[in-house]
Amino acid sequence: MTRTLVVVGHGMVGHRLVEVLRERDEFGTWRIVVLGEEPRAAYDRVGLSSYLDGKTAEDLGLTGQDLLDDPVVELRLGAAVTGVDTAARTVALAGGESLSYDALVLATGSKPFVPPVPGRQLPGTFVYRTIEDLDAIREAATEGRQGVVIGGGLLGLEAANALRLLGMRPHVVEMAPRLMPLQVDEGGGAVLRGLVEQLGLTVHTGAATRSVDGEEHVTGVTLADDTVIDTDLVVFSAGVRPRDELAEVAGLARGERGGFLVDEACRTGVAGVWAIGECAAVEGRCYGLVAPGYAMAEGVAEQLLEQGEGTFPGADLSTKLKLLGVDVASFGDAHATTEGALEVVYANNAAGTYAKLVLSDDARVLLGGVLVGDASAYGVLRPLVDRELPAPPEQLLLPAGSGVDSAALPDDAVVCSCNNVSKGQITDAIAEHGLDAVAGVKSCTKAGTSCGSCVPMITTLLGECGVETSQALCEHFTQSRAELFEIVQATGVGSFSELIAKHGTGRGCDLCKPAVASILASLGNGHILEGEQAALQDTNDRFLANLQRNGTYSVVPRVPGGEITPEKLIVLGEVAKEFGLYTKITGGQRIDLFGARVEQLPQVWKKLVEAGFESGHAYGKALRTVKSCVGNDWCRYGVQDSVSMAIRLELRYRGLRSPHKLKSAVSGCARECAEARGKDFGVIATDKGWNLYVGGNGGFTPRHAELLAADLDDEQLVKLIDRFLMFYVRTADRLQRTSAWVESLDGGLEHLKEVLVEDSLGIAEELEAAMQRHVDHYSDEWAGVLADPAKLSRFVSFVNAPDAPDPTIRFIEERGQIRPGPVSLPMPVPASQTQEVH
Repeated sequence: MTRTLVVVGHGMVGHRLVEVLRERDEFGTWRIVVLGEEPRAAYDRVGLSSYLDGKTAEDLGLTGQDLLDDPVVELRLGAAVTGVDTAARTVALAGGESLSYDALVLATGSKPFVPPVPGRQLPGTFVYRTIEDLDAIREAATEGRQGVVIGGGLLGLEAANALRLLGMRPHVVEMAPRLMPLQVDEGGGAVLRGLVEQLGLTVHTGAATRSVDGEEHVTGVTLADDTVIDTDLVVFSAGVRPRDELAEVAGLARGERGGFLVDEACRTGVAGVWAIGECAAVEGRCYGLVAPGYAMAEGVAEQLLEQGEGTFPGADLSTKLKLLGVDVASFGDAHATTEGALEVVYANNAAGTYAKLVLSDDARVLLGGVLVGDASAYGVLRPLVDRELPAPPEQLLLPAGSGVDSAALPDDAVVCSCNNVSKGQITDAIAEHGLDAVAGVKSCTKAGTSCGSCVPMITTLLGECGVETSQALCEHFTQSRAELFEIVQATGVGSFSELIAKHGTGRGCDLCKPAVASILASLGNGHILEGEQAALQDTNDRFLANLQRNGTYSVVPRVPGGEITPEKLIVLGEVAKEFGLYTKITGGQRIDLFGARVEQLPQVWKKLVEAGFESGHAYGKALRTVKSCVGNDWCRYGVQDSVSMAIRLELRYRGLRSPHKLKSAVSGCARECAEARGKDFGVIATDKGWNLYVGGNGGFTPRHAELLAADLDDEQLVKLIDRFLMFYVRTADRLQRTSAWVESLDGGLEHLKEVLVEDSLGIAEELEAAMQRHVDHYSDEWAGVLADPAKLSRFVSFVNAPDAPDPTIRFIEERGQIRPGPVSLPMPVPASQTQEVH
């Protein structure tokens, strides 16, 4: 006999219950009626932010056609439930209809919590919960303006990232003393704050919101310490509350902090009624993550099908995510609440990484941990929670990633906590079904289908099972960057939309869009702000200048080889003085002009271009500088003219777009004053000519360049650099420095010598010709904007007031120059210490 199950709510957890029931209900025990209050079917709310980064609502959808066509499943959308009669076993809908049920599962989820601050209902205030919320935020966002997110937890930083993707300058206001207080500790919070501030966020911690200001629309936010943030867009993301409104009308008990009170099997106090997901208070506690909700759904399905007791096993509250490009993870007892717990911390302030392991009192068992900046070890560490360590703690915390091979994981270690999938289940599925890709593992086991944090471990397990894993650029392109370069070059594809239509899927993301933009620029497909290309660029490329922490930009003119005339030096000084800019000589022998507002950039460029300057590409993945010493013209030790060679190389390779930034240097003798061996390609003079070194860099992991060829004359040197750079541009992965690229080559430097010096592949002339095409078609990007009114129209702080400066940008004076001041209204400061500059 078929019975009727009514599921109230069609979010991720309600949908999971339906999926599990249909998979396991072999005898057609249940007819299922799903009542969804939203106008759309279940979608991936965990990945909601990707909706503003290229994904469509259809991409996020969870409901396949097979479920929609299922004759025993009836999905009703826009169906709000207003009452439940548990005695008659009926539910009442808003339209007056009444439905009977044999079993009722409440999966009503949660709603955003909006703190009771004055002004919280003004136009211009939003919450961050649904696709419709994001549509409203997108419509209200103004590029270049400040936006305020109230709440610095997981959802708050997601919301801040959404504003950033929309071109706004986000402020995050968090009452706790650190960001993400539930997930990370004090040390991790400090590192996280530093990393997100580098990306343009302004963070206010330990800060309460006094009011949202405005009369007919939001005009600002006032904090408890009298700080005022000028904004017309506020997003509340201060947590959620269970949707338990039906408890009263149904006569169901609530938990102390809300939610339908249920036992360990998710049963309410009324027979035949269950609650699952964020609306369920399991023995009094609500869980705001999808993994516990899925576990509840599976447990209730067991009970409905009489296949087990379906007891909720407890929740793994581990999380791993990438916020604003920053890795954050916590797992197990992250805050060391276990009695006698020990903490082992690895902090690298220079690299911006923080890692902590929480161990048992005998330092043998892993209890939990926190990772910020580099979460590559998470895939191995999380399954080891409550197990004896297979290696010393210091090995587990190696900054480059986990010091333990995944082979050390036992088969019963849970790899995917969202769906409770173990290592053994994954490896068994790979072997039994001949799986050869992550997508196959996802389909077969459900691992990796929710938050996605276990996908790197799935990839590793595929490799350990003998499967060669994909080198796909991202989920939208199955090809690697190098393969896409060859496709664009061979087919003449001239736009991202054409490339993804012919060779990819979906609408692209923040991985593939800039990578393809770089490929198109490398192949000379017009100005980077021309037409569709403008939308593909990263923030800096979008405005041809470097965004700074206070929302202003820095301008770096090219100074080839570091050589500059007195007249040009005077021009730089005059421009800095006219526009009130901060000036600093960089490590690459250039002068950086800081503090230009976005609407000032064209005015600054115009004066510089008229004086003979051009863009130094400090904002782009391109050649930055070719540094030089003074060479044999002035130095008594110099053996070659390093200045002339540096100028020649910089002018030849200026504007060359590449997978990552490029730096170079030329030293006039072996004393190496230009530090050429710390560069992507470096040249050192000898008595017989030049030695060419490649694959070096500074940064987080400094690496000395290696000798590619020795005693080259001028023409041999230029040809070999042509080949090296074009081979790198064609074959490197996205954001791969030359150092990592050389190391990744099969055969490393020796292989590079065979290809570039010995021409083992017969492509030397082709590489040289490609570089010559770049040289022949080079044009200055700044000048290109100045000559095009359409491009110039982008450079405004406010679309509706193009000549108006951003009033929130403020400076104070220090050492005779400006530096960023507080963005909000400043507290009084003694005039003897600082002087405010308006």
